[in-house]
Amino acid sequence: MTMTTRRTVLSLAALTLVVAALATSPVSASSRAIQVGNSPSSVAFSPDGTKAYVANSGDDTVSVINVKTGKKVGTPIAVGNGPQSVAITPNGEKAYVTNYFDDTVSVITVATGAVAAPISVGSEPGNLAVTPNGEKVFVPNYTDDTVSVITVATGAVAAPISVGDGPWAIAVTPDGTKAYVANYNVNTVSVITVSTGAVTGPISVGGNPRSVAFSPNGRKAYVANGIDDTVSVITVATGAVTDTIDVGDYPSSVAFSPNGKLAYVANYGANTVSVITVSNDRARGKLRVGVNPLSVVFTPDGKKAYVTNWGDNTVSVIR
Repeated sequence: MTMTTRRTVLSLAALTLVVAALATSPVSASSRAIQVGNSPSSVAFSPDGTKAYVANSGDDTVSVINVKTGKKVGTPIAVGNGPQSVAITPNGEKAYVTNYFDDTVSVITVATGAVAAPISVGSEPGNLAVTPNGEKVFVPNYTDDTVSVITVATGAVAAPISVGDGPWAIAVTPDGTKAYVANYNVNTVSVITVSTGAVTGPISVGGNPRSVAFSPNGRKAYVANGIDDTVSVITVATGAVTDTIDVGDYPSSVAFSPNGKLAYVANYGANTVSVITVSNDRARGKLRVGVNPLSVVFTPDGKKAYVTNWGDNTVSVIR
């Protein structure tokens, strides 16, 4: 695969984008966007909610934002080539960043901004996740059809776990027992037992799943299906898909509010965020954000959500 082709896969630039009409919404997006680096692909908050870390896939950096002021802090942190995803350990000490073109993970010491030697993983790592106890980092490797598991204490990488074709995103249940892997090329979710690495499933979902998230109580998983413009609802206890929610054009990311009442879905092709009422699994409106929103994450207190807009190098703030 050439570098040009790989850039296209990362950015989704080959898609024909359709701008959807904005529906009435019960919440509002901040009119002020925060300028960050080129092509921001992911955002994560420190556990105390004071800082946000934004992976800028176009200039190989991570921007740090003071959440209270909405201003960037210091100079961007240089990481690897094509940073795709960022996640922070529950104790707030380390930030892990997947570097899509380097096949590595960078580790940032949050207190100092220092970056350790990169950790080699599989080919084209996507959207990673840290276990709730902070002991392991699960990294989906898109081209290898595997998941790498990093031990946080040592940086050691276990033998890769084979999953479906094109694993792109991963999420861990709130109790830390299972990890769900969205397999982009085969429209399935693989289920990994965290303690053993055993794989079950797969669970069939919609077309080109790009993101998966668990409700805070662990009872539901939402899977954003890019091509279908839907979210699949999985009942975790049974592994059954129990509902499908229509959202906007090319949903690329999904996140639950900390209280579990709402879920937000970033619609890359529509420049909107869909708002879902979790109790009945129904979309109740959309918010206009920046160009090509690629990820959405709530602050730990649930008062705001940040949306990375890949197409205009900004972060929208939803209040």
